[in-house]
Amino acid sequence: MEILKYIVLIDQAINQNESEIEGLDRAIGDGDHFINLKRGITALHSITDQLSTMTVNEQFKMIGMKVLSTVGGASGPLFATFFLEMGKHVPDSNPSLHIIAEAFSKAVDGIKQRGKSDVGQKTMLDVLIPVASKFQKLASSHMSAQEIASDINQFAIDCAHNTKDMLPSKGRSSGLGERALGHIDPGAKSCQVMISAVCQHIQGE
Repeated sequence: MEILKYIVLIDQAINQNESEIEGLDRAIGDGDHFINLKRGITALHSITDQLSTMTVNEQFKMIGMKVLSTVGGASGPLFATFFLEMGKHVPDSNPSLHIIAEAFSKAVDGIKQRGKSDVGQKTMLDVLIPVASKFQKLASSHMSAQEIASDINQFAIDCAHNTKDMLPSKGRSSGLGERALGHIDPGAKSCQVMISAVCQHIQGE
């Protein structure tokens, strides 16, 4: 896994989608989601030398600890949980696609448990849970990594878009009720942007 490369690509993708993520968060969120994302990514750039000497599972654990110590807001501990759980479940430095899919699913379960949330509540989980399920299914198929990445990329886009019509029942937007309708959840959008950055890189390999 090219984790250092993915940090750079995710940073670029988040910057390219800054106005949309910020606009969504100003409309129905806390208004600090993009700032928190950038703080986390900047912190990860500061430890790339250390990460470059580590195995994949060690990299995930260190990224999780760094995110936990630097990113605030509601999303910081959730993203940190994801990376820490990935570190627990990716056993070596050359994991198979099937193992990565299993680890991704367990990491998303970790977010679900920490946030006490589930699919259908207009949160980041409305992208992560269905993507995790689809990833596991496709990883067991005979499709190539590029074909799987293409499918997941479009699926993540569709999942984020679907939050537009959801009534929120978790987080700050839950207090807005029907006023949140018509807006994509900002956490769902940022997760989709990150997933798409990784998928598009794999598609181009």
